[in-house]
Amino acid sequence: MRTCLLLLSLSASAFCAGVPYFSEPTLCPTRPEIAFVSGGDIWVVPAKGGEAHLLVSHPAEESRPLYSPDGTRLAFVSTRTGGGDIYILTLATAELKRLTFDDRLDQLDSWSRDGRWIYFSNGTNDVGNKNDLYRVSVEGGTPMAVSADRFTNEFQAAPAPDGTTVAFAARGNGDSQWWRHGHSHLDESEIWLRKEASPATYEKIVDLNGRNAWPMWMPDGKSIYFMSDRSGAQNLWTLPLGGKMKQVTKFTDGRVLWPSISYDGKAVVFERDFKIWQLDTKSGEAYAIPITLVGSDLVQ
Repeated sequence: MRTCLLLLSLSASAFCAGVPYFSEPTLCPTRPEIAFVSGGDIWVVPAKGGEAHLLVSHPAEESRPLYSPDGTRLAFVSTRTGGGDIYILTLATAELKRLTFDDRLDQLDSWSRDGRWIYFSNGTNDVGNKNDLYRVSVEGGTPMAVSADRFTNEFQAAPAPDGTTVAFAARGNGDSQWWRHGHSHLDESEIWLRKEASPATYEKIVDLNGRNAWPMWMPDGKSIYFMSDRSGAQNLWTLPLGGKMKQVTKFTDGRVLWPSISYDGKAVVFERDFKIWQLDTKSGEAYAIPITLVGSDLVQ
């Protein structure tokens, strides 16, 4: 009984201490820094860790920051105008531009490598609010459907470096953060390629054996990284196109969320255990990045 009371006391103390939750990281391609989310705001920290400072703050929820390929702009999702729209921040001038205008969440997925397009997922126009894939010009305009298979959940679009192919996850509810300890068929998902042709063609490259999500291209366009729990725990895997997939990280528990690969393919950053981690793709070493938030009261 005394042990139980001690554990409850420690848990309450940790809660009252306001331990911050770090999520949704992205690496800047031109500066050694990482943007991430904490407390509904976007922060920036040196890539090796240290003091993090506010980059985007608003009473609404800000999420999913992604740097443009030239490092001059930051795309992110904000609920300041409803269910979640995509905005682009020009870092040098602080100019902020709203890019999407839907009542439902527009989930930001990626930039095209030429910096001209934003890819995102949205469930407005499909049956049962299942997601379809879209892209929209960074200059604004009407979003165009990339893949809209009826009755099928499609999400996390990742255009190949040459722009001719889009990798994406499909089926299951893996676009949401529903999760339980252990495996469930509800969140099983596949990874597909959509190849631009006349007509377009589809190829399944990762089967429905576990939750498979967040495809990420290496710079040569010949292989992808992705998250999968097919080994029992959530880990990062790599797959040479036409080859055999290989597990990279060796976690035995916990979640691997929101992985994002650097444009040069040297690192993947991701969320795990409420912290930001980084994987060196050459050595296969993964480690937590030490981060301290500066400039904001952590306890609200």
